[in-house]
Amino acid sequence: MTLPGTRPTWLTFDCYGTLIQWDEGLLAAMDRILFSKGGDIDQRAFIGAYDRHEHALEEERPHRSFKQVSALALEKAMGEFGLSFEPEDAELLTSSIGKMPPFPEVVATLETLKAADFRLAIISNTDDAIIAGNVAQLGGHVDRVITAEEARAYKPTAKIFHYAWNSLGVGINDLLHICASPHLDLAAARELRFRTVWVDRGTDRKPLADYQPNEIVPTLDKVPAVLAAAGWM
Repeated sequence: MTLPGTRPTWLTFDCYGTLIQWDEGLLAAMDRILFSKGGDIDQRAFIGAYDRHEHALEEERPHRSFKQVSALALEKAMGEFGLSFEPEDAELLTSSIGKMPPFPEVVATLETLKAADFRLAIISNTDDAIIAGNVAQLGGHVDRVITAEEARAYKPTAKIFHYAWNSLGVGINDLLHICASPHLDLAAARELRFRTVWVDRGTDRKPLADYQPNEIVPTLDKVPAVLAAAGWM
């Protein structure tokens, strides 16, 4: 496929799973938590339960911070598996998130995109304090970080994207969104009709059956070639 429209001013990114090694970091954090509880727990089944509760809690009102959401999701998942929950478990999880590193190719790719005169922003379902540790590892190339805490809304709702675009001073024709999450970012793109590049890192996450991203790449370092093919680099 060829990217439609004119060259965007801003490239916006999902953070966790796109720039930052979310699955790997979450597995490591959950392993530490579950090891402390003893027993033989199916880690991926446990993470599936955690994810389900997290997304449900993000839809509830009034709005909760991600720190609150992650703690409640962890407590509910532990309850499903008959595990005792302590506040220290939630603190271990949230502190681990901010330490999760970028994928190996990310910093160099962001540098390349920045050198091509794109402005770079992150739109993320998290809190300012949590993501700060991740952004600090991105080489200083990100111009703006917009969080669910700031927008008081979580993806895939339109509210967080409209808030981000208003904050950046752009419309949907002035941006391209690069993401790895089909059921959050691509679901929003289906409804709001902004342009997307999906980073398919070979996980079990697949695009919605009724939506096709404008381009698909396996890793972030393939994005510059896609932009060059569109005549934008």
